[in-house]
Amino acid sequence: MPPSSASRRVLVIFNPTAGARRRRKLDGVLKELEALGCAVSLRETAARGDAEAIARDADQSDYDLVAVAGGDGTINEVINGLADSPLPLALIPLGTANVLANEIGLTLGDAARAIAQGASRPVYPGQANGRRFAMMIGIGIDARIVEGIDPRLKRASGKFAYVWSGVRAIVQHRRVAYRFIIDGKPYEAAGAIIAKGHFYGGRFIVARNARLDAPTLHAVLLNRSGRWNILRYGIGIAMKRIDRLPDVRVVEARSIQVDGVDGEAAQADGDLAAGLPLTITVAKTPLLLVRP
Repeated sequence: MPPSSASRRVLVIFNPTAGARRRRKLDGVLKELEALGCAVSLRETAARGDAEAIARDADQSDYDLVAVAGGDGTINEVINGLADSPLPLALIPLGTANVLANEIGLTLGDAARAIAQGASRPVYPGQANGRRFAMMIGIGIDARIVEGIDPRLKRASGKFAYVWSGVRAIVQHRRVAYRFIIDGKPYEAAGAIIAKGHFYGGRFIVARNARLDAPTLHAVLLNRSGRWNILRYGIGIAMKRIDRLPDVRVVEARSIQVDGVDGEAAQADGDLAAGLPLTITVAKTPLLLVRP
């Protein structure tokens, strides 16, 4: 756990491709951290995987915590880099959705004070084929939407890129059935969101009883296929009532096996992840997460 005083040694990992506007926001947080007495070291990434490598190499003799300045994808890399580290993770939410930050009630305006003075608490990431995720794994239409996102459109328009990709995914939809073994019991569904927290895509709710500090997963099974049903599920998410639909089933679990089209991509925390088949569990070693 980081020291209780405001003299913390903080390693900040930042992806400069986030753009000039987000860099200005980061600079404001860094100035506030220095004013609060923190010793800040900034490391910028140059390519995919750099954030994970920087976090993995961070030594507790040099730093008290690692702060991620970016979105959920960069956070995902750092969570994997810290898998065997005692260093706590802190957030500077600069991404499009900031789902993990929303889950713990953190805003950009709170970030510096949380890093300087907040307490760290254990949370249990999920793990899919050996890689950790903070908030969710998406299978089916959810993954295809992420797969179809244009990175340039995402940088320019933020969440609209997901909407546009969603429209394209519905138009191009093909019927696929996925097989799940959830704690030894078989299920079949047209898609699923495997949740660790209750927020999704920002502040939408898919599994209202899921919590980061509980060593369990919540499988949100979307039982029907077809364009109309995808639209219904999208509306259900937007209205924060998808788990109330009669053809959606939420199953609490510790272990989930997923089979479908071999090699088909899933999405983890908003980025493409391992292909099917998947073995999804809760990480045995908790992560220390700094909270406001």
